[in-house]
Amino acid sequence: MIAGVADTHTALWHLFDDKRLSAAAEAFINEAATARRKIAISTISLAEVVYLVEKNRLPAAAYDELTQALADPEHVFTEAVISAAIVQAMRQVPRAEVPDMPDRIVAATGVYFGVPIISRDRRIRAASLTTVW
Repeated sequence: MIAGVADTHTALWHLFDDKRLSAAAEAFINEAATARRKIAISTISLAEVVYLVEKNRLPAAAYDELTQALADPEHVFTEAVISAAIVQAMRQVPRAEVPDMPDRIVAATGVYFGVPIISRDRRIRAASLTTVW
């Protein structure tokens, strides 16, 4: 069962024990893991990591670490493949509130599953969405 949807930075900060991850976000992810629930990572986050590695904004290991976590059935992270239903849910995430397309897809994934979006992104947090940060 999906407990939440992590934004790209949230997933990476959790994987790399980055101190920028908020205490509330870390607790939410850890509680999900303890309860054997999953935190969804949108496929768009994988694409975003490739893009950021290519721009030298992330280490090459970021993609490998994330895909390894997603391949491990015991890991708290699971991939949420972008489906037509998630694209449909984008209609419930106003572009005026969340204009960046990858962010809208992440947010729509949370809307689709009916769970919080775990994100520091100020636009996602300011939108009429349930968030954890």
